[in-house]
Amino acid sequence: MKPLTPLDNIRVVLVETSHPGNLGAAARAMKVMGLTHLYLVNPRCATDDEARARASGAVDVLGRATLCASLDQALSGVVLSAACTSRRRDLPHPAYTPRQAAPALLGQAQAAPVALVFGSETFGLSNEQLMKCDWLLNIPANPDYTSLNLGAAVQVVAYELRCTLDDTPLALPVFQRAEHEEVERLMVALEQKLVEVGFLDPIHPKRLIPRLRRFFARAGLEKEEVAIWRGVIAALNKI
Repeated sequence: MKPLTPLDNIRVVLVETSHPGNLGAAARAMKVMGLTHLYLVNPRCATDDEARARASGAVDVLGRATLCASLDQALSGVVLSAACTSRRRDLPHPAYTPRQAAPALLGQAQAAPVALVFGSETFGLSNEQLMKCDWLLNIPANPDYTSLNLGAAVQVVAYELRCTLDDTPLALPVFQRAEHEEVERLMVALEQKLVEVGFLDPIHPKRLIPRLRRFFARAGLEKEEVAIWRGVIAALNKI
């Protein structure tokens, strides 16, 4: 069923949130801007009275939140994921501000689920978690003090999506992007084959796999392209 608006196809994923007030604040920020799909990955706190009080009129968003045991589970089925981080990481991912990323996020969300990923209040997202996402989102801030409350970060990103939706006529995507788990299975198969043929040293892998991830993330793999790559690997297995 086609969503009434691209916002209906956007997930907000909170990873290992430790304060119940932030769960409520995030839910409230989402509902104000028209987002309703909240995913909680291994929350370190309960959805208690404080969370519901901070949610105010968005208790329904909080109550419908999907609990996930892993980030992969939360990203299942999505075709584009953007991870919010306040630090510039030594990672090969494309990095955008929320305003820069909003048109493409909404464009993809017209046809398939898209995820916005936020880390814990203390540690943010690990490099391993960031590697599972396609893009990085950096909210412009004072370089001397970039610390932003989790609920506020969700509000900023959701606001940019809402403004872009209201201001920009959206064109339908011209291709069907591969889902997260399809790309992950391809990366596992590709890494195994590269080790097997001696191109990748598993003891000293250097930056090969992160750079391949960057290549695929920048390209925005289509379902048919993933199938082609899987076919290439299968053909190599017969040699």
